[in-house]
Amino acid sequence: MSMHTSQEQRLLNPNHIERRPRGSNLPPRARASSRQEMAPIRVLTALDHARTQYYHFKAIIIAGMGLFTDSYDLFCIAPVMKIIGRVYYPPSSPGGGKPGVTPPVVVSATVGVALLGAVVGNLVFGALGDRVGRRRVYGPCLLLLVCSSLGSGFSVCRTRRCVLSSLCFFRFLLGVGVGGDYPLSATIMSEFANKRTRGAFIAAVFSMQGFGILASSGVTMVVAAIFDRVTGHPAPLDTPEAADLAWRVILMAGAVPAGLTFYWRMAMPETARFTALVQHDVQKATNDIGRVLTDLDLNPIAEEEQASAIPRTPEPFAYAATAPHYGIFSRRFLAQHGRNLLGCALAWFLLDIPYYSSTLFQSQIYQPWFPAAGRVNVFQEAYNVARFQAIIAVASTIPGYFAAVLLIDRVGRRRLQMAGFFLMAVFLFALAGPYDHYWRGNAKNAWYIVLYALTFFSANLGPNTTTFILPAELFPARFRSTCHGISGAAGKVGALVGSVGFLWASQARDRGQVQAGYEPGIGMMYALVILGGISLLGLAVTYVLTPETMRRSLEENESEPGQAHAGELAADADGGVMRLQEINVTPKSPASMLSSHVSTSPIHPHRFSV
Repeated sequence: MSMHTSQEQRLLNPNHIERRPRGSNLPPRARASSRQEMAPIRVLTALDHARTQYYHFKAIIIAGMGLFTDSYDLFCIAPVMKIIGRVYYPPSSPGGGKPGVTPPVVVSATVGVALLGAVVGNLVFGALGDRVGRRRVYGPCLLLLVCSSLGSGFSVCRTRRCVLSSLCFFRFLLGVGVGGDYPLSATIMSEFANKRTRGAFIAAVFSMQGFGILASSGVTMVVAAIFDRVTGHPAPLDTPEAADLAWRVILMAGAVPAGLTFYWRMAMPETARFTALVQHDVQKATNDIGRVLTDLDLNPIAEEEQASAIPRTPEPFAYAATAPHYGIFSRRFLAQHGRNLLGCALAWFLLDIPYYSSTLFQSQIYQPWFPAAGRVNVFQEAYNVARFQAIIAVASTIPGYFAAVLLIDRVGRRRLQMAGFFLMAVFLFALAGPYDHYWRGNAKNAWYIVLYALTFFSANLGPNTTTFILPAELFPARFRSTCHGISGAAGKVGALVGSVGFLWASQARDRGQVQAGYEPGIGMMYALVILGGISLLGLAVTYVLTPETMRRSLEENESEPGQAHAGELAADADGGVMRLQEINVTPKSPASMLSSHVSTSPIHPHRFSV
């Protein structure tokens, strides 16, 4: 009788909690469900500790080819504008001695619409990547890149207004594809990689931009050389009709590498972290990742757990305990992740102002090294611009990316970003200080080119790479792509400021020294000083707002500040979210045992399964 009384008291006492081995009080079906939902503990831990395999390198190529196409399309526009200027803006007087030049307003519009499209693409595809899945929008994003690259050059118009209107339209669509590729590629690579080499893998994806710049220069040089020879080496002021075809071929060639990887993008599985942590389909996540990472062994982790006297909670298990019940626009998100999002977005914004400004300063740097435009024909001028871009890419851009790949998992993201901003400021100030008194008349000095190249090296070694990596590591899986898109969009707004605003602001104050089509500005020296100051501001933002993520599991972002330890029962005050337990609650009646059992899923802990 006392035994029954004691049992009734336990059943009627709502505060009584009986501690039992995990899953021992569940019927067979519930225990099977519990074992199935324990799989993400193993698969996510196994991903963090996985050895580098063939598919990791394949994923780098697949993801990186989108960024390869991005940089090709964004950087080939400089020589293309030289050709368009000669074709559609011929000199007003045939004997004037000067070739046609594309007006600065047209150049700014062509560059600006692509960057504006990149802002839209970052936001739209970043949000879609979290809502419908990374893989499902990855292929359409690349398809948009291919179609817009072809459309940019495949205009059937021959009039100036029609050609430039269609070019700007397709450049905007191209920018949307370029912007969309940023959050998707970074998120996919971060979720496939292990935590030991994750930074190097994402940096390797981003380094494909350097090869895209080199490819755009190479293609331009080859096309220009072929057309120059076929047309019989025309005179400097003689622009043959074939030039109208040359720039179209250069633009359309950017669709080739992206098109070649379209099949492999569509064949990629969804990332295990999205499937497990967002879609809550544990079995599918395990099966998908097992198909591509064949050397992923989950058994040793399970054996280690069973052999331990006190169950040791794997890292993803400890940090994936709380079910998501708040949105990206909620106060809770701002309290927990707003600081990191502000740091990522602000650093990327501040970086792209000097980075894109320096890119457009190239025209003022290479002019003393090559013959004047009036002494070369249209193809030779485009060839010279592309050759200078190739030199800068080989001498500074690509080495900077390689250095980032080597150091990112040794030095850390935060320190590398701070060092990059600092070095950018140093080299920009070195260019700015004596510019009016020395550099302006000594542009052929080798140290001038060295200092200019070192600004690119520093940017690619540090913030240009780390601002791409950090948003893919700092946020929970359900927000990761969206937050990366927001950060990337802020960066492209900075690129707009740098490429359009500073291009005009850097013009000389003396109207007699202003380039044709521009208005007087603040001068190159003051523009460089401001850009150096912006780099120092980026250093300060990184120091204050940016945390370190080196060798940190992505699942740590799933945790909540002040989260209770396993074994404690707590309800979230906002949404009533029940945190993960290592206990079983005895049901009030035998009948209720048939209808509800506490699930021990690390992915969806509040789910009750029959």
